[in-house]
Amino acid sequence: MEMKTLDWIALALVIIGGLNWGLVGLLNMDLVQLLFGSIPILAQIIYILVGLSALYMIYFATKK
Repeated sequence: MEMKTLDWIALALVIIGGLNWGLVGLLNMDLVQLLFGSIPILAQIIYILVGLSALYMIYFATKK
């Protein structure tokens, strides 16, 4: 199955989210907050996009 641009973007955001949670768990460091904490709406948008990407990846993994 060929991956489209949206698939690649969603995959990248899910990987970024996973790495961020790994840093939170290991080092108690939230990279998104560290980089974008001074712009709260931007950090919130990133969190929302990562969550939506995770939902999309569930769909992607289950489609034929």
